[in-house]
Amino acid sequence: MAVGVFLLAGMVKGVVGLGLPTVAMGLLALRMPPAEAAALLIIPSLVTNLWQMRPWSMLGGVFDRMWPMQAGICAGTALGAFLIGAPAGAWAHVALGVALVVYAGWALSGAQWHVSPGTERWMGPLMGAVTGGVTAGTGVFVVPAVPYLQALGMQRDALIQTMGLCFTVSTLALAAGLAWNGSFSAGDVGWSAALLIPALCGMQAGTWLRSRLSPVWFRRCLMVGLMLLGASMIAR
Repeated sequence: MAVGVFLLAGMVKGVVGLGLPTVAMGLLALRMPPAEAAALLIIPSLVTNLWQMRPWSMLGGVFDRMWPMQAGICAGTALGAFLIGAPAGAWAHVALGVALVVYAGWALSGAQWHVSPGTERWMGPLMGAVTGGVTAGTGVFVVPAVPYLQALGMQRDALIQTMGLCFTVSTLALAAGLAWNGSFSAGDVGWSAALLIPALCGMQAGTWLRSRLSPVWFRRCLMVGLMLLGASMIAR
């Protein structure tokens, strides 16, 4: 099942540029505790997001602007891991379902949000901390990070690179939180590394499909699927 999930999640990322952790967490959590699903996610998420951070020559400028948000992500994840522990039990499935519904609902609504440079100075760390808390509790790190980053008005390439940076930091912070709570061991590293192969194969297939599909309609169908999946997890 995990191989199939990461093939699909990688394909989604190849087509729309994001969604691997969200799709993988949502589907894996149907058959295993969210903490176990998050442990399998670490290596595929880390490697694919490091790849998304290219070109490296531009990364310094991105980090200079975004480091307060990254600090907030680390702090929020650490606090969440301390207060919540590893995501497990019925509450974790509900929290993950809520995160999926909120993210998909926002994406489908087409809501527009703009953050001014003055507001960014204090909102960046705040959005990072909230994202870190959600990450610690659900293993999903798109809420509210992605809506916030899209509100900064970046060009598409800069936005994709910045999301790669945020997702990389979130993945490392999640791994540290899971290890702190005993939910990420050397054995999990091996299984997670093995699942990198189907994730990369899926990304390659998604890249091939990108020119043959409508990314807009593909993204809409993906969000509807995530919303239904989240609602099902909450109801169960």
